[in-house]
Amino acid sequence: MATPCMDTPIASSERHNHMRMLARPEHQYIQRHTGRVVTERLFSDRIIHLLYAHARENAPRVFDMLTSRRANDGYALWQYDLPTRRSPAAVTRLIRQLGICLEECLAPEALTSPRRLFERQIRFWQHRPMASDKCHIVSPADARMLVGAFASQSQLFLKEKFFDYQDLLGADKPKWLNAFRGGQFAIFRLTPEKYHYNHLPVSGHVRDIYEIQGVYHSCNPGAVVRMVTPYSKNRRVVTIIDTDVPNGSHIGLVAMIEVVALMIGDIVQCYSAHHYDAPRAVAPGMFLKRGQPKSLYRPGSSVDVLLFQKNRVRFCDDILSNQHHLSAHSRFSSGFGRQLVETDVRVRETIAMKGTHDGG
Repeated sequence: MATPCMDTPIASSERHNHMRMLARPEHQYIQRHTGRVVTERLFSDRIIHLLYAHARENAPRVFDMLTSRRANDGYALWQYDLPTRRSPAAVTRLIRQLGICLEECLAPEALTSPRRLFERQIRFWQHRPMASDKCHIVSPADARMLVGAFASQSQLFLKEKFFDYQDLLGADKPKWLNAFRGGQFAIFRLTPEKYHYNHLPVSGHVRDIYEIQGVYHSCNPGAVVRMVTPYSKNRRVVTIIDTDVPNGSHIGLVAMIEVVALMIGDIVQCYSAHHYDAPRAVAPGMFLKRGQPKSLYRPGSSVDVLLFQKNRVRFCDDILSNQHHLSAHSRFSSGFGRQLVETDVRVRETIAMKGTHDGG
């Protein structure tokens, strides 16, 4: 049942033609390690298009019902837990379809259902190496990422493109709203084939952790561009990490925001200081180590958002240059037709470094 290790599912001409037939623009990203432009396979793209292009505008009550918790649980049951989807042949087909590398998985023989497959653990200490420099900020997930800034004078300024800043952190959290004002952010979009554990991008003490209730919008690019600030409408967990502590990353406060999406039923907080051993719920006062598992999405596609304080980090040059790649086609844009192209990154690899904090 083993499948060769692949960074991403193979882009086929059949899929390309299918997307053209549906008269929707293709969505491409940059594969970081090769620089290759890859056309993404957008799961359930036709259904998502009908839901967000038609139901949202013509039947808003139906749309609200279809993005509710009850409907979301029904989607997840149908997609991951029906007996017909747990047969060995069905699981093998899914592994091949998603391009999952069984060689990097812990206990691959236990991956006997779609749900177990999506909640798989990997030997990240072997297959997701991490820079030893504690001032390197690392990716929290295997994901496709974009970066931006809140300051209008910044070249990365993306005014309310993906979320409303105040709603994202919570309007009743003035302390944290003030702390990150004028700073920078990174968005990580986890697609269904990805490994769905979230890891710590930095080391530090937990200052706060809280949940904000919301709905279950899809993170499909076609759905995102039709919604106004979608990520701040979804249910999410916010963790504030103070890195200016002994053995910390020394880049100020970092907000790690885990956002549920369509067919994500839960976010399980399960921090482990070594491998996946002795998982614990994250709580204020805990010290969290960079690169270690923090939480698990159950299952489907989802989004992580990282917020940084002003001038505390600088993003890697390749991620910045990829964002405005001239030959890739992206459904995301920053206005005036300028595309925003995602970079495919792996959990625990460097995405930013310590910035030029001026002490202000």
